[in-house]
Amino acid sequence: MIGLISATAAGAVARDRLAAAWPDRTRVYEGPVGDAVRAAFAQCEQLVCFLATGAVVRLVAPLLGDKAADPGVVCVDEGRRFAVSLVGGHGGGANELAVAVGEVLGAEPVVTTATDAVDLPGLDTLGLPVEGDVAAVSRALLDGVPVALKAEVAWPLPALKVSAEGAYAVRLTDRLVEPAEGEVVLRPPSLVVGVGASKGAPVEEVLGLVRAALADAGLSVRSVAELGTVDAKAEEPGIVEAAGRLGVPLVTYSAEELASVTVPNPSDAPLAAVGTPSVAEAAALVRGGELLVPKRKSERTDGLPAMATCAVVRRPARGRLAVVGLGPGARDLLTPRAKAELRRASVLVGLDQYVDQIRDLLRPGTRILESGLGAEEERARTAVEEARRGRAVALIGSGDAGVYAMASPALAEASDDIDVIGVPGVTAALAAAAVLGAPLGHDHVSISLSDLHTPWEVIERRVRAAAEADIVVTFYNPRSRGRDWQLPKALTILAEHREPTTPVGVVRNASRPDESSRLTTLGALDPATVDMMTVVTVGNTATRRIAGRMVTPRGYRWQEEPR
Repeated sequence: MIGLISATAAGAVARDRLAAAWPDRTRVYEGPVGDAVRAAFAQCEQLVCFLATGAVVRLVAPLLGDKAADPGVVCVDEGRRFAVSLVGGHGGGANELAVAVGEVLGAEPVVTTATDAVDLPGLDTLGLPVEGDVAAVSRALLDGVPVALKAEVAWPLPALKVSAEGAYAVRLTDRLVEPAEGEVVLRPPSLVVGVGASKGAPVEEVLGLVRAALADAGLSVRSVAELGTVDAKAEEPGIVEAAGRLGVPLVTYSAEELASVTVPNPSDAPLAAVGTPSVAEAAALVRGGELLVPKRKSERTDGLPAMATCAVVRRPARGRLAVVGLGPGARDLLTPRAKAELRRASVLVGLDQYVDQIRDLLRPGTRILESGLGAEEERARTAVEEARRGRAVALIGSGDAGVYAMASPALAEASDDIDVIGVPGVTAALAAAAVLGAPLGHDHVSISLSDLHTPWEVIERRVRAAAEADIVVTFYNPRSRGRDWQLPKALTILAEHREPTTPVGVVRNASRPDESSRLTTLGALDPATVDMMTVVTVGNTATRRIAGRMVTPRGYRWQEEPR
């Protein structure tokens, strides 16, 4: 929850605007400002104070405790010019909050955290438990001092300015190790603990077993991602509370699913009790991985039989592949989600000219793998291979990556061993339509006239189907030096079903600095004026030219207008 505090009428206006934008995330605190700040500080994860920074400093100073636990505090000035991240830039999320507040209020975010200021991800903002001297290693990164990355397990980290060797180090490990001097240890959630328990097993016995098994194997409890067990034990109090104390989810599986897992230590007891010869080992291994701790029983001091079992597995890291649509070219048509994925990636794969469009958005240390035209399949394979190595990869394409772009070849190469995230973008057809007016107001179809990947016979059949169905058609890849007859042929097919006066929109380099557009007709269009940077949109029988714009009505109840 975000607490909102103001002292003046102008501050209240801005406060209420933010509350209206985030109704489920905010709470307005009324009354004396000092009381409001103290109450919000105790009750909320973040605060936005529409007050002078000096006043807020004096109010929150006595309340500050631990930067890892204190709420993030953002100040907004009376004129709504600046949103200042004051307290909890990383730990409290104030830096991100300042940016978000700025977007809503039109204010400039002010972030002074050193790593953010130079566009480096903070080591304590990577979403992983962190140990060691974060400040010293962060300073080394800021100063350009060599910092080594010691990755004992693969994990999709964002770009870091690291090297093979250095006096300082970032160590990525699930091993139970103490950070050395000048070292930061990051704990990836790579371990899965399978748990079995008799009815009524005490939480202390379950939790003690898990902790002992990890410690004896030299593994960190902070790298446990989840506890797994059989469905029949989904509400067993000792297991449920153990997961809660560890701060991890409890994941359950059916007995049939666990029975299908090959384990080294099956037993008749769980088979008779819950229908599977293994609970702990099977629940740990069900999604694959390396068995680090075979089934182990708890040890009781009262001489009674053990009531709990566990096993530990290290799952292989799942790389992350974001397939990102960059839009038609204009920077303001690049979505915030696309920008976030570009900044999250440690590896960028793309066509060289597209890389140039967004190179300035990448974090320092991002590895760029670029290639020229015609290497689409190679780029797709490269991106998938990098993700399979456990890296965070962004594969970029123009427009929407799923429309005549990189998503299709990438997904053809990918398998279920990596996480694939699709990031939509504004397509060339939509960008061109916005320039022309509203040509896509009713049913429409996009057809590529390039026969490099599709036989012309198939393309022609699709054009005829669109012509006969009276659907607005947008032609991608309409004409190149080596393919100059396909567009005239397609227009001839459409002309068999549409009048020569049917409106046609021609847009070249939509949304880019050298954008050009014109409205013509099916009978008047000269294909020689079209190239590969052009999108051609042919209207249907209801499409009209109105006030210089191309409009296709949503329905066919349309007053006849001159074309």
